[in-house]
Amino acid sequence: MKYFTKFKQRPAAIIFIICVVATLAIAQSKPVHETIAIRNAKIVTVTGATIEHGTVVVKDGKIAAAGANIPIPKAAKVIDATGLSVYPGMIDSNTILGLTEVGQVNSTVDTTELGDFKANMKALTAVNPGSELIPVARSNGVTTVLTCPRGGLIAGQCALINLDGWTPQEMKLLAPAAMQVIYPVAGFGRGGGGFGPGLGQPSEQQRQQRDRQIEALRKKLEDAQAYLTAKEASAADKTIPARTSDLGLEALIPVLKGEVPVIIDANKEKEIKGAVDLADKFKLKLIIGGGDEAVKVAATLKQKNIPVLLGGVLELPGSEDEPYDTPFARASELQKAGVKFAFSTGDASNVRLLPYHAGTAAAFGLPKEEALKGVTIYPAQIFGVDKLVGSIEVGKIANLVVTDGDILEFRTKVKHLIINGHPVELANKHTRLYEKFKDRQ
Repeated sequence: MKYFTKFKQRPAAIIFIICVVATLAIAQSKPVHETIAIRNAKIVTVTGATIEHGTVVVKDGKIAAAGANIPIPKAAKVIDATGLSVYPGMIDSNTILGLTEVGQVNSTVDTTELGDFKANMKALTAVNPGSELIPVARSNGVTTVLTCPRGGLIAGQCALINLDGWTPQEMKLLAPAAMQVIYPVAGFGRGGGGFGPGLGQPSEQQRQQRDRQIEALRKKLEDAQAYLTAKEASAADKTIPARTSDLGLEALIPVLKGEVPVIIDANKEKEIKGAVDLADKFKLKLIIGGGDEAVKVAATLKQKNIPVLLGGVLELPGSEDEPYDTPFARASELQKAGVKFAFSTGDASNVRLLPYHAGTAAAFGLPKEEALKGVTIYPAQIFGVDKLVGSIEVGKIANLVVTDGDILEFRTKVKHLIINGHPVELANKHTRLYEKFKDRQ
């Protein structure tokens, strides 16, 4: 008690301690950008020629130089990559990473809010930087993901995040990066996130329910248009009373203006056409998510420059009538039709499998260079961040992966990982468990 009394009588000491702790916390939260040189590496730039024996210099979190005859700064930390390859970090174009931990434990799942219309819900605010699934994903070369809310018709705002940082704001690359919309389906078909093949045709009641949901979605967008018109009118003419603020409609304004793209999950041909019609009516910047039957409307998608975020390549076919390799060959068919695409896992725990989705597509007709672009520069272009990430070019954020082989091959191992110019530890829950039990008798 006497020590407490003495401490209580020294407010200056208390303030000093608080300041020291706060200063240390702030210093810890700011990443230290050291100069790094990766030398003697095969540099796969993605957008340019591959450099067989080159050097990549990282400074202040960005790529400062990349080429065959690059001088190494004196103060640089040198990574000898003899026999190794350097790739840009991979991008998963649709996940719930950071929003969920254990799918069957509700208290660890923060993907979905109540209601059908949640445009003002922001995925970034719910991202857990301490998720055990993040180190697992990045240990296989994934450095950036789009994480999206789920549920309802308008699920909310997706965030494009780098997989390293103390807080969601530190991880943010772009937010909002897109608005997530689920196109209504009848019954339990694959379209819009259904439960798989073989569940029969929808009933008339289910069709009517779908039609009501489609109409409700249109009505919500019309309300947002009216809200925007009223807001602009009151801003231009102060005699017009301002409309009562509505956070949901307010969040749709950037979508209606084309400033934020809308990802509409749609798989069946009819649903994809419906999503295109909806985008045409409201002049939305459309991205198709899933796109199981996107090949059937490829001409329209190409004409309107609508990209597709392909669902799981490693999934089973959508029906018993489809050939076994339908999901494997889908990317190749879209590429031949001239449709821009990117690969995605739509998951959290299986984001680590992203390179194998692209690699399998390459084994079934997609040129290997295109498969690599589908997890690097193409998603960066689709979300408008290709000036920041997606390839190895001077001035871009240093998201780099050093591997002992082709990054899309199953047997390849990641040797070094750099995110935002900062070397990232490759250990994760999987490796810790492996080390713990590998020698068990």
